[in-house]
Order: sequence, then C-alpha cells, then structure tokens
Amino acid sequence: EDRIAKTALLQLISGSTQPSSGYIKIQGFNTQTHPFKARKFVGYQLDQNLDHPTLSVKALLEFIAAMRGLRGSEKRARVEEVATRLDLLPALNAPLDALSMGLKRKVAIVQAILHSPALLLLDEPTEGMAPDQKHHFKALIQSLTQEMTVIIASRHCEQLSQVCTRALVIADGRLVADTPLSELQRNSRHFQAVTLTADSPLDLLALAVLPGVAGIEEHRHAPGTVTVLAMPGHAIYPHINTLIANRRWKINSLNLEPGRLHDVVHHLSREAPL
Repeated sequence: EDRIAKTALLQLISGSTQPSSGYIKIQGFNTQTHPFKARKFVGYQLDQNLDHPTLSVKALLEFIAAMRGLRGSEKRARVEEVATRLDLLPALNAPLDALSMGLKRKVAIVQAILHSPALLLLDEPTEGMAPDQKHHFKALIQSLTQEMTVIIASRHCEQLSQVCTRALVIADGRLVADTPLSELQRNSRHFQAVTLTADSPLDLLALAVLPGVAGIEEHRHAPGTVTVLAMPGHAIYPHINTLIANRRWKINSLNLEPGRLHDVVHHLSREAPL
C-alpha cells in the first residue's frame, strides 16, 4: 500500500496522473492548466522495467532526447555526457534485455536528466544496485542537487540518510511528518548511541555505569556486538573511548550512530491519525 501511495504521488507531481482535488505547480506552472510547460521542468525516472529484445541503450536514450527537443550533434553529445556521468558508456550499445537490474536503474535515471530538468523524481532508485553502485549513486545525487531539486520516494530510508536533507513521511495516505532529516534522526532512541564489536565478551556493567548511558542492547544475531544508548543531550562516545583505552579492550569497530530512521518512520506510521 505504501509503495502504491508513493508512486502515485510521483505520478501526480510529474503530471502523468491528474489530481482529484487540489493542484500542483512546478516552476510556477500548474500541471493541469499548463501540462506541457510544467513537464519541461520535470525528469521522471521510469518505474517499470526497461525491456526490449533488440533496442539498445543508446537508441532508447537518443529517442528520449529527441522527444525532449534535442537534435543532431547536441543530442548525441548530451547522451554521451550523461551516460558518462553514470558510468554507462560501456553498456550504450547493449540491448536493454541484456542489462542487469542495477544497469536498468541507471538507464532510467539517465533518461530522466537528459534535458537538465529543474525537478528530478526518483522511485526506489537504488533497487537492484550492488553496494558499490549505491555508493556512486549517493555521490551522483549530491552533485545533482547542486543543479536541480531531487525528490526520492523510497521505503529504504536509512540508505537516504547521507543524501537527503528534508524528510516527508506518508502513512495511510496522509503526510505525518515534514521535517529536516537531521531532526527526524534526533527523534530516534539510537541518536548518539555507540555500537561496539569485539571478539571477546565486553564488561557490560562497566559500560552501563558510564555518565549519560541510558541502557545497553545486545545484538542477538551478532554475538560480540552491543549498542550503548545515550540519554538525551548526553555525549557518551568520549567516555566509552576512555574506558576502552583504560581497560585495553581489543575492539574491532566503534561507531557513533546518527539515529535509526527506520524506527522513527515506523513509529510515525503507527501513530498516523485515521
């Protein structure tokens, strides 16, 4: 249901679906009264799978570029420029059917930014991408936000924490939160928590009595990993670091958590008004 709702919202913004009430304006143009002018400013990542037995990536992109008004050498140069930006050049001559899910996602993004839109709409853009591709995607989005507004619809909010600055949470068809993403993270019980991993069992009591510690969570599925929760307004990382040094504990990793968005979003969804 949530997936349908977020996709429907992007379709409304893009102008491919008309609202039953209210209105949407993009760069001052109403999507209902001036649909063609509004759509010129929008890039929409196609949600459906890009499949064709013979059509190549290059042929598809040049067709989309032509639909967007690009011609001749300008069209070819723009296709090559954007394909290079998403590391898609080696796959330009491959048929769409031969692409992996991750590459198809890249093609979907490339076709959306060919005309340098003012607004880019992305629907689950990292689905099917390998971990290294997701890392490059974050860098891409950070560069695109210097040129355009980017709206990303996704159920995987943790992956967007280093990319997005504003969070809008929709539950049961209602907007239940519109806030800076950093503020959403502050509402997490894991905000400023510290997660440690070690090969040997840790002295949990020594951790529990440190100033500002609110509690400790042991990871059932990851022996040797514990998360130390912080009281609101307290910085516990320095105290834990000092304890480790004094006890000479051998620690494999020590991470300060920014806050777990999934837990906050789940709570907001449960609390959504009927």
